[in-house]
Amino acid sequence: MLLKKLWPVTLLILLMGCEGREVKIQRFLIKGNDMLAKKNFEQAEQYYREALILDSCFVDALNNLGTVAYHQKKYDEALAFYTHAINCQPEFLNAYFNRSNVYYELKEYYNALKDLDKLIAKKPDTPIVYFSRGLIYAKLRDFDQAKRAFQTARQFQPHEVEILVNLGVIFYYEKKYDSANVLLMQAEQLNPKEANVYNALSMIECERENYPKAMEWIEKALSLKPRDPYYLNNRGYIYLLTNKLDLALIDIDLSISLDPTNAWAYRNKGIYYLKTGSVDSSIRLLTQAEKMEPFVEKINYYLGLAFQKKGDVNKSREYFDKAAVLHEVEQNEK
Repeated sequence: MLLKKLWPVTLLILLMGCEGREVKIQRFLIKGNDMLAKKNFEQAEQYYREALILDSCFVDALNNLGTVAYHQKKYDEALAFYTHAINCQPEFLNAYFNRSNVYYELKEYYNALKDLDKLIAKKPDTPIVYFSRGLIYAKLRDFDQAKRAFQTARQFQPHEVEILVNLGVIFYYEKKYDSANVLLMQAEQLNPKEANVYNALSMIECERENYPKAMEWIEKALSLKPRDPYYLNNRGYIYLLTNKLDLALIDIDLSISLDPTNAWAYRNKGIYYLKTGSVDSSIRLLTQAEKMEPFVEKINYYLGLAFQKKGDVNKSREYFDKAAVLHEVEQNEK
């Protein structure tokens, strides 16, 4: 009789415990999200882990722990958290998108595409997914697929400046400079404060060897974002092309100090050493840039020049052949 009387009380206590557990989990999630928004990653991680103590398969906490790791460039750790979230809940689409971003950073482009394919199958009207596909196909140098992806994203968001800029950059890579210009000028009309527009326009004028105009555009980009490492590096590149080597070195070194992961800056410093006669230093930095990011423009061409100056005919020819296959330069530039 006593057991029968105690059972409802015990059940009530258990039910209250379950309710309290859910409330606690959500409270930890809210606190973690607040810390994440404030970029207090250590505190955010602590709150999310507290939630996981209560529920080891709480996918929001797992996903957000992945995001904490991603922001800290701990990509392997982020990958593990996103995969854990997917294993716990195979239809948790946010984790697929986030994991595709990690695969992109790890240069595992085909795995990234697989995760995006999963999203497209479930949510085919999500423009950011097509935008991400465009970025991946650009890295794979499949510019036709990249254009298709960006154009699909544009169908959903015809006035999104970032889509227009990236589509313009694809035309730039294809050396279709007039088409690129049209898109970039449309982007400027939509948002004259978008610095990426002027950066891209500057690079087009570099390829046209119109260096005064290239400098005008990059200065406009820098007026909007004075310490952007990519813009500083690109101004350094213009200085290199116009043989203002001292000015080039100042910009390139500042760019590297602001972002040590920018492979283009190491390429440019390699070009600087090539122009100043330090061939071994040039090869070292150009090779470093190639390892960091094989997509870096004209990297094979400049490595060909460096090995040519060093007198290594075989290596020089090898890199010039790669440059020709990738259409990095015209044949008469070698």
